[in-house]
Formats: sequence, structure tokens, C-alpha cells
Amino acid sequence: MEIQIHEELKQLIPEFKIGVVHYRDIQVSDSPQMLKGRLRLFQESLYFDYEDKKITDIPAINEWRKLFKTVGTDPNRYRPSNEALYRRVQKQQFLPTVNSAVDMNNFLSLQYQIPLGIYDVNHLDGSISIKLGTDQDSYIAINEREISLTNKLHSCDQKGPFGSPYVDSKRTAVTTNTTEALHLIYLQPSLSIDKSMQLVQALSKMFTQIHGGDADYTVI
Repeated sequence: MEIQIHEELKQLIPEFKIGVVHYRDIQVSDSPQMLKGRLRLFQESLYFDYEDKKITDIPAINEWRKLFKTVGTDPNRYRPSNEALYRRVQKQQFLPTVNSAVDMNNFLSLQYQIPLGIYDVNHLDGSISIKLGTDQDSYIAINEREISLTNKLHSCDQKGPFGSPYVDSKRTAVTTNTTEALHLIYLQPSLSIDKSMQLVQALSKMFTQIHGGDADYTVI
């Protein structure tokens, strides 16, 4: 699967990098009790940690807010997904369980404090590009709303946009029928390549411990 970062994005943010994990032969199901419990306990712990603190003071979240501003997205109106998760936790709006893949994706995003997206490969078509959107780019999101991608960082295949560190599309959502998935890890630009590779390796190992299968990973 060919994945590339668009030249315009490289020009705006020379240190931009993205982790890529390709999972095969995985089994997605209702979340096991262990994962449900771990996700709930972690959210409760974060609630007490950040009850009286500013979410925007978290370095990784602040860095992603700055990245959004750089590409022309107002982070006060369109929050990076990592910030949105933390704000929900801060309000004790703990995340509902969806399935093992989505729940694990949310857990990893909270743990590493970065946006992540996971997609069903069977609903992807051809090569993938990470780029900035125009006023012609949009999709129906997992929340059933039509999302404009004007000046928003997103991923697209031959059929069009399908994912973003803001909110993902419904078209490529992972379900209990998914056996092959693509994980896009929106790394902090300031993170070194070595540390980025370590993070992606650890993340992919945690995912396959729950879902089985094999994982190939890299940082672009």
C-alpha cells in the first residue's frame, strides 16, 4: 500500500511525519472486559489528573493545535481529535464502547496524547495521500455529519477523502467484520524518527495483543 505526504504539506511543516501500521488477519469484536475496564480506569485517572488543569497545556495537544493553525484550521472551532477526547474526559463524558478496534484506538490516543485513525482496508482503494483539503473536499463522518475539509489535514485514496486528525469518515470505519486495517498515527512533528518508530512499534504490538494477526509498520 503506497502512502505519501503531499508536497504542499511538507512545505508548510517540514518536520511532519506520520506512523503507518498495516494489520492483517485481525479479529475485531465487542471489546473484552479487560479492555473496557482498562479504558474506563484510565479515563477516571486522567479526569483526576486534569480536573483543574488546562488541556491545552499538554505539550502534544498544544503542538497539534499549532499544526492546525499552520495549515489554516481554527483549533478552537475544529479541535484535533486528541484534544477532543481529553476534553470529554475532563467533563466526565467518558467514551462509550464501540468495538475492540475503536476502543483500543481511543485508548492509545489518550495514552500517547496524539490523534490516531484506524480504517478498514477493504473499503480503501489504491494509493493514499496525506494532504490539505480544498472547498471541493468533504465526507460523511462517523457522527453522520457532512464534514468540509477546506484547509484541513486529511487522508484520501482514489475514491476521495476518508480520514482526518479532526474526525474520520463513515466509509472506512472499522467494524466487527474487519480483518485487515490501516492505522494512521499522527505523530508530533517535534518527535525524532527513532522515538517515532519506537512509539509506532509499541502501539502496533498493543493492538495485535488484543486482535491477533500480523502488523507491518513504518514512519513516513
